[in-house]
This record gives sequence, C-alpha cells and structure tokens, in this order.
Amino acid sequence: MRAKLTAATGLLWVSTALVLLACAEIRMQAADMKFQAFLLWGTDDNKPPEGKAYKPVDPEISKKLKDLPLKWAHWFEVNQVAFAVSPGATKEVPISEKCQLNVKQLAGPEVEVSLVGKGKEVVKRKQSLPKGEMLVLGGNAPNSTAWLVLLKRIE
Repeated sequence: MRAKLTAATGLLWVSTALVLLACAEIRMQAADMKFQAFLLWGTDDNKPPEGKAYKPVDPEISKKLKDLPLKWAHWFEVNQVAFAVSPGATKEVPISEKCQLNVKQLAGPEVEVSLVGKGKEVVKRKQSLPKGEMLVLGGNAPNSTAWLVLLKRIE
C-alpha cells in the first residue's frame, strides 16, 4: 500500500513540474520585444552639415551598413529611440517630426514593420527578427544624401 502511495505522490510531483515548465514556456513566448530604432543620415562628406549635432554611427551599425550595397561612405546618427512591443500589439514610434515606425509583434520572432515618412507609408516589411539582429529600411532622399531607419532587436 505504501509503495502505491509513494508512486502516486511521485507521479503527482512530476505532473506538477511539467505543468509549471509549460506555463513558464508560454509566458516566455508572450514577452514584450524590445527594440532600438536609429534614424541615420548618409553622405559622402566626412562630417555632418553645419549646425547639426549628428554623431558618427556605432561601429556595429557601420559594419552592417558597409555589408549592404549602399553608395554613401559616411553615416551619422540623427536620433535614437528605445521602445517595447507587446505580443499582437502595434507600436507607433515617432523617429523624427517627419518619420515614424509602426512595429507589430507577430508569432515567435516575426515582426511587421512599416516606415512612414511625411504621413505616407514608404515601405512595409514582414520578417523574422531574432534578438541582436537588425533591419534596415529606407526611402528616397534629396541631393546626394540618404536617410535610413535601422531597427535593432534588443530582447
């Protein structure tokens, strides 16, 4: 009789542990995604325009941009915004007076991102964005310069 009781207790503990692990996994999957968005300005000049407090981009971002088929030699950070997006939610993130990102967290590491410039959607992309990865979005710019938004997933 005691052996049956011990086996039943052991089975109960194992079942409880499995339920707790399953709940923890579901909770981990439903966590907010954290991002950093960077508004970048590209030029062939080796310094930003007069009167602008743009700073050179971080070396990690510079390496990412050099790997892309972009023609501009120098990149400067205009603005940086940190934010989080809840599962299934869409977050509107102003990057500048004229530029906004709309980021929606989909299933797993997948996101849907749209770049809005001057009130109009410039580009929309849906893709997987694992932790530490970056997504570069851009549109047309005047003269021989470029504007890009780089989205980096932090968590």
